Amino acid sequence: MTPHRRLPLLALLLTSSLAVPLAACAPRQETGGSPVSPLVRVAAADRKAAPDLSGSDLDGRTVRLADYRGKVVVLNVWASWCGPCRAEAPELSSVQRELAAKGVQVLGVDTDAERGKGRAFQDEHKLAYPSLHDPAGRQLLRLPRGYRAPALPYTLFIDRDGRIAAKYVSPLTETQVRAVTRPLLAEKTG
Repeated sequence: MTPHRRLPLLALLLTSSLAVPLAACAPRQETGGSPVSPLVRVAAADRKAAPDLSGSDLDGRTVRLADYRGKVVVLNVWASWCGPCRAEAPELSSVQRELAAKGVQVLGVDTDAERGKGRAFQDEHKLAYPSLHDPAGRQLLRLPRGYRAPALPYTLFIDRDGRIAAKYVSPLTETQVRAVTRPLLAEKTG
């Protein structure tokens, strides 16, 4: 095979081998081929109650979503192998440190099969928030239809009354989290 014919074959092999891992983290697309908007806000009257996700965190302590009622919860679904998840982890830790006093709580959901990989991710990124270990996705299956994680990273914003107020299917920045949580903090409860 001549060198000029090897190059297209090499390019095809590289792109096809990389496509699977990269697509696993990317947002899905609608059937028409246009990208799904990463942020979907839910009007207060249309919000559904978030189920009480519960289990052990990466350190073996019990964690329950219901324990954060009265706070705006940023529920972030991640895995250690997901590049975009790794990119947003410092942003979410910053949010936790800076907005906790205002009533915001970040809660992660680690989908890694092995708790040790999630714990290593937690230690490496110095996560300032707990993460529920959910390797089989059993807790996530309890979410209402339309709110289950279609891809990683995936974030739900839960209002102070425990209702799902927004979903975000893409990596988040601290600025984006603030933009979504600010109006939720201003809402009256009950």
